[in-house]
Amino acid sequence: MFNKVIIVGNLTRDLELRYAPSGTAIGSTGIASTRKFKGGDGQMKEEVLFVDLTFFGRTAEVANQYLRKGSKVLVEGRLKLDSWTDQNGGKRSKHSVTVENMTMLDSKGSTPGGEGGYTPPVQNSNPPQQRQQPVDNYQPSQQQQQSNKQQTNSIPEIDINDDEIPF
Repeated sequence: MFNKVIIVGNLTRDLELRYAPSGTAIGSTGIASTRKFKGGDGQMKEEVLFVDLTFFGRTAEVANQYLRKGSKVLVEGRLKLDSWTDQNGGKRSKHSVTVENMTMLDSKGSTPGGEGGYTPPVQNSNPPQQRQQPVDNYQPSQQQQQSNKQQTNSIPEIDINDDEIPF
């Protein structure tokens, strides 16, 4: 069977981080995803979906470090049915998503509270208007070297091994 969910939205609350007795990090939060559409009467309508999210391991720690209420994020994971008995003895249930991968979509400095998350450098989508040199003779211009250096310097240093990166 195949169980995969992809949701893009904004976090509804700050991540709550706790640790299992085994030492595994567990993070809990929610996401709101909005869909706008034209109804049968021609009026624009909006539908909001609220889903609880659960992060595990290093992904939970990274999410706790960089994400805040309102942060825009793309999450991929598994749909899960949580069941419990409420205080009145009634059976309750809800669906939630166990996050396997996440992509932070806010640009640096635009997250709520002014604390920017990490966003990889954006490739220049406007190609130079000059004629390209053959690849074997290619020498980057001084301006391109400075631009590359600035992009490299804008990446924050994080003490993480490549094997620990959750996405």
